Amino acid sequence: MIFFIADTHFFHSDLLGDNQFAPRLFDSTAAMNQAMINAWNARVDDNDVVYHLGDIAMNPENVPTNASVLAILVQLHGRITFIKGNHDYRALFKFLHQNDPGWHGQDKFKFHDVGTIIKADHRQLFLTHYPMMMGIVHQVLNLHGHIHNSSVYQEENINVGVDSPERALLPDPLPWGSPLTVPEIEAIYQAKRAANAKNRM
Repeated sequence: MIFFIADTHFFHSDLLGDNQFAPRLFDSTAAMNQAMINAWNARVDDNDVVYHLGDIAMNPENVPTNASVLAILVQLHGRITFIKGNHDYRALFKFLHQNDPGWHGQDKFKFHDVGTIIKADHRQLFLTHYPMMMGIVHQVLNLHGHIHNSSVYQEENINVGVDSPERALLPDPLPWGSPLTVPEIEAIYQAKRAANAKNRM
């Protein structure tokens, strides 16, 4: 099975508390980090692949070391394909590659600097950190992060970030920090499409 997530921002203390950008109602980054680890591992199996669409970890006041980021990532189930975000950096990707814990004789981590395209459920999914303005498309969705507690109007753009307000469009709420499945992406798309059609009437 495949999953999608973005903007985990492990260790990012500035996001703690009630704020408009990325409200994270935890008393500490340790509690925040653990909530994301728990939500991830509750859904993801060892055989699954998670596409992480950028911004793994950050803390402007006390930048986490590469080793501390790796210590978080090795706790997460499944294999992870990383799309580089604006707060990720080549040195981190190189460190993760050099210290890859492995997965049944394969790498646990894979990396893309800009993005990648996959096919799922008769759709092409453009996986990027930044939202793309694609114009008129057919059977194409852009899964992205970067904008945290904001949403792009076009229904073809799906914010898969931890803080995405579009998660509220799902019929069944997910624990905060959960990676999203392909059917959940489709449900968000259909809900956005219906809302946009209603607004145009």
